[in-house]
Amino acid sequence: MSLYDQVFNHNKEWVQRQLQLDPAYFSEMAKNQTPDFLYIGCSDSRVSPDAFMGTKPGDVFIHRNIANLVPNNDISSLAVLQYAVETLMVKHVIVCGHYGCGGVKAATTHNDFGYMNTWLRNIQDVYRIHRDELDALEDGEERHRRLVELNVREQCLNVMKLSFVQKRLFGSQDIKVHGWVYDLENGQLKDTNVSLDDLIPNLAIYRFKDAVV
Repeated sequence: MSLYDQVFNHNKEWVQRQLQLDPAYFSEMAKNQTPDFLYIGCSDSRVSPDAFMGTKPGDVFIHRNIANLVPNNDISSLAVLQYAVETLMVKHVIVCGHYGCGGVKAATTHNDFGYMNTWLRNIQDVYRIHRDELDALEDGEERHRRLVELNVREQCLNVMKLSFVQKRLFGSQDIKVHGWVYDLENGQLKDTNVSLDDLIPNLAIYRFKDAVV
């Protein structure tokens, strides 16, 4: 049996198990979703948020792309954010990077990746902003890990730049933005403790008139 066929066999078995546990599982799930979390993570196949967060279907609204970016002109990630923040009313926005990220590594090689160059430039911009700190790190792995963390921080700032996010951050104050890093080598999550107070000096230039910063 091919791996592809195994997927469908697994699906049938999973459906039967769920129905045995709760006959109304799928009918109830189909009615609505009310997730508390929006998770913005990397597309890396080894990073599975449902597994390491211990959540179940319906708990987390998920958006993934190469190197967990939130570019200011990326319609896909911005549409996900607006829907999650304004319609689903999530309470937590999580940007989660991971050590060993291929996208972050690629951005520092100076190789030509064709169309991907435009995407990776977002990470290169993060390096440029923090070049003094990163260039001071002699160990390549240490430099990579720090760039992963700084990229997460910068993407959190990009989330906070958005007007509809600011309205809840500074208006109703019922949402938080978090920066995480997942370690592939041990499965552990690291909270980088992204602080709104810490980012406010950088955020001030992006503020909107109806948001107090």
